[in-house]
Amino acid sequence: MNFKEITSDLKFPEGPVAMDDGSVIVVEMFAGRITRVKPDGSKHDVASPGGMPNGLAMGPGGALFCCNNGGAFEAREVNGLMIPGHTPATHKGGRIEKINISTGKVEVMYDKCDGHVLIAPNDLVFDGQGGFWFTDHGSNNHERRLHGALYYAKEDGSKITQVLSELTSPNGVGLSPDGKRVYYAETMPGRLWDLPLTAPGVGASPAGFTPANFTGNYPGLAYFDSLGVQADGGVCVATILAGGISTFWPGENGAPAKFEHTAFPDILCTNICWGGKDMRTAYVTMSSTGKLATCEWRSPGLRLAYNA
Repeated sequence: MNFKEITSDLKFPEGPVAMDDGSVIVVEMFAGRITRVKPDGSKHDVASPGGMPNGLAMGPGGALFCCNNGGAFEAREVNGLMIPGHTPATHKGGRIEKINISTGKVEVMYDKCDGHVLIAPNDLVFDGQGGFWFTDHGSNNHERRLHGALYYAKEDGSKITQVLSELTSPNGVGLSPDGKRVYYAETMPGRLWDLPLTAPGVGASPAGFTPANFTGNYPGLAYFDSLGVQADGGVCVATILAGGISTFWPGENGAPAKFEHTAFPDILCTNICWGGKDMRTAYVTMSSTGKLATCEWRSPGLRLAYNA
């Protein structure tokens, strides 16, 4: 894959959002800020929510919505690379934030569900029907791991529901082109799942003992990060260790998914999004080296519910 490096020296970029003016807004997780990267590579501050902003998405009214994990990872440097470590003892939980792009004002939309603190919100996707899905990654230290979960929340801050619980490090989340299923990736198992939907925010119970339907996994040792969905239904999962984007085209009636891996020169590629008039310009966050890259993708990305 031929790609172009747009900018570097980002402090663990994640959550890319392609803007109509050709710029890309990313989080810098280890700097606690939101940054706009222009086509010429220049960087401009959008907001400084603190904590550790993680996933990012455009919401209604031109506002950004941010999954802030609240500082759920120790920042480690290993052989010159930025690597997320264990959850520090000072971590108290995370939140969902709404950010005004023009003013940089940050508003906390959710930090609890049914009285329980959100642990480490990670990634989110809007359905265009009044709500959004988001993952809570959970947390871990050298002794134990706290389970994560999949949530659905109203975009106006009025309601939040835990849809799936006891998940192992859920990370990326996305919707199928027809909106009838939500995909989520679990980091440490390196697995992609899909949950059929019966209504906005309502999942159908799959047969058997799994929380959702198994879509696929990387054929070897790799971990999964955030994801994006192509217009043709292919699910593009940023893949750790293998370094790149793993694409799954889900099979029908239980058939195995078609799989293809696209390599990028960073063991911690964390996300992909698309922009441009034909939605074929892909943007990939190469986080351990602090870079944002772009390339012409094989297929158009799915146009999201909200854009700006």
